[in-house]
Amino acid sequence: MESDSDAPSGQPIGPPTNSITTSPATTGPDGVTPALAEVIICSGFPTQFGLALILSSIGLQSFASDGQLSFAYIVTLSLVDAVFVVCLVIFFLRVHGESIGDLVVGVRPLHQEATLGLILIPFLLLIAIGGLLLIRAVAPWLQNVPNNPLESMLDTPARAFLFGLVAVIAGGVREELQRAFILRRFEQHLGGGWLGLLVFSVVFGLGHSIQGWDAAVMTSVLGLTWGALYLVRRSIVASMVSHAGFNLVEIILAVSAAQTV
Repeated sequence: MESDSDAPSGQPIGPPTNSITTSPATTGPDGVTPALAEVIICSGFPTQFGLALILSSIGLQSFASDGQLSFAYIVTLSLVDAVFVVCLVIFFLRVHGESIGDLVVGVRPLHQEATLGLILIPFLLLIAIGGLLLIRAVAPWLQNVPNNPLESMLDTPARAFLFGLVAVIAGGVREELQRAFILRRFEQHLGGGWLGLLVFSVVFGLGHSIQGWDAAVMTSVLGLTWGALYLVRRSIVASMVSHAGFNLVEIILAVSAAQTV
């Protein structure tokens, strides 16, 4: 008996699939407004503004009586906002039938991506240190903050530990999940992932301007690096691990420097 199909025996019928990367489904222009709304909501600015109002209403101010940033305020705002943003990302993914696992892990081996993230940490530190030195040599006026106000708060082991927790949860986890989600929405509806990377990296840097304009520029560069890593590898595991590790090493270096003074 002859087969109704001309396909060779044992081979699947249909278009080939890509087993290395995953491409988010792209829809028509009707998705632009919802996608833009989701990007703005998950950008961190609306949630932090709302949380700032709530914290202020219960008496927790951003600055202490001595004029310095309040450690309790920064830790509370960062951790609670991280929870809100992560929950919002998961909610919007589920609304559209998208998988959180696909966004976070993709199809690459988890241990491979985690190892890559660890390998990248020293290179990112070199980029950050070298970039700051170059900026201060070429454009010294960008160093408008003599001392990083966040580093000055790490004056006890307990504070350093809590700030390390913030660095991992609010930095490594929340910011990378947030970045990947926003880049996906740009890919789907808002002009492409690389455009989204450029826009969000600028916003990401501006969000760190309290540490100085030189630090804001370097933060944008680091954001570009982590975002490009996601766009190329379709997994945020390496970005999460390298971002969290980078932040922790920065805290360790800051605490060590303070103890030697």
